Amino acid sequence: MNFQWYPGHMTKAKRQMQEDIKLVDMVIELVDARLPLSSRNPDIDELGKNKSRVILMNKADLSDESKNNLWKNYFEEKGCFVVTADSRNRGSVKQIQNVIDKASAEKKERDRKRGILNRPVRAMIVGIPNVGKSTFINTFAGRATAKTGNKPGVTKGKQWVKLNKSVELLDTPGILWPKFDDQLVGMRLALIGSIKDELLQSEELAINLIDFLKENYCGTISDRYNVNEENESSQVLMDIAEIRGCLKGGGDYDYDKAASLVLDEFRSGRLGRITLEVPQEGEK
Repeated sequence: MNFQWYPGHMTKAKRQMQEDIKLVDMVIELVDARLPLSSRNPDIDELGKNKSRVILMNKADLSDESKNNLWKNYFEEKGCFVVTADSRNRGSVKQIQNVIDKASAEKKERDRKRGILNRPVRAMIVGIPNVGKSTFINTFAGRATAKTGNKPGVTKGKQWVKLNKSVELLDTPGILWPKFDDQLVGMRLALIGSIKDELLQSEELAINLIDFLKENYCGTISDRYNVNEENESSQVLMDIAEIRGCLKGGGDYDYDKAASLVLDEFRSGRLGRITLEVPQEGEK
């Protein structure tokens, strides 16, 4: 299965981001904590050069906690400010605000020396589809998001969101990149739902996931579905279909339905806290 999805609107969105980057002080990049490197758009590094960078590892409640620390150290060594968070949880807000304050300290000091006081930090939020940007904005704001005016871009229809008195955010659409050089990256993005399911073969994708879990999270499949995970992964999927009663109209087993079940339970965290890559592997 070839993993690729780059609709035309993403090209337009990328061009718009290239124009808008000059309006902001920093870039906040949301990644999925279950695959922090594969869920980063490589174009963002070029886009955000010379800007303060914050990596927000979202959905950290779904990822392996021990791996979260490995990835946090990895990005900090690259010179980024890093925070792990569950953007649905208001308890993460203070932690995120603290990291934004640290990342903007030099900007605020430059403003102070120029006699500019209390000017809000302007940040662009970026990320691939389905990493939780909208949820992050709504949770962080804690209310209906408000546009702010009297700055470049507003009259052109750009959406500025005032998160609080010290942070204003320029939201952007989720964009992928035109070609996955490594199809393993595409497969992992498909697993977390960043590529439309309608474009995928769910059975093959679920079998790939079962393969990974058998090797890296032994016992997860057998504990959840009461099947023998030592069997071939295709047989494991058949067994899940039987045990969970995934049937077609004529009474035959519906393996596509079983595959969707496994994928949904992974994405929602019902299979446990799982991370799909580690720094050494991701860097290769």
